[in-house]
Amino acid sequence: MKAYFTELFTGFWSLIVGLKVTLKALFSPIVTTQYPREKIEITPNYRGHIDLLKDPETGTHKCITCGSCMRECPSDCIVIDGEKREGVKGKVLTVFTLDFTKCSLCGACVETCPTGAIDYSNEYELAGRARSDFYYDLIKRMEERQ
Repeated sequence: MKAYFTELFTGFWSLIVGLKVTLKALFSPIVTTQYPREKIEITPNYRGHIDLLKDPETGTHKCITCGSCMRECPSDCIVIDGEKREGVKGKVLTVFTLDFTKCSLCGACVETCPTGAIDYSNEYELAGRARSDFYYDLIKRMEERQ
């Protein structure tokens, strides 16, 4: 009979301790961000995929089509192509694509760009239903951004 009451008291005590933990968590401040309704502030050190930067003076990109980012990329995920046009000094950028399915976010392309034409984006909602959703035309993306 004594063992029965000891077990009953032990079970009741563990219920009290569990309720104490639950009530403490219930009244503590919320630290979770309610994601779809609230967006978090992205730190400047965040490394998203690369983006082509717009030159504020000319309104176009700063890329000189040297190809150093394409050569330096260990994943071979960047494709750059340019053409020589009459009356224009140097090559004109015609194709700048990124295959984000292969990108390792190492940052070698950003570090080696001599003109600072590419930088990391702050886009962190990178989800898609098909592989083709991760092939980015960076010239088109730059033109769409204001």
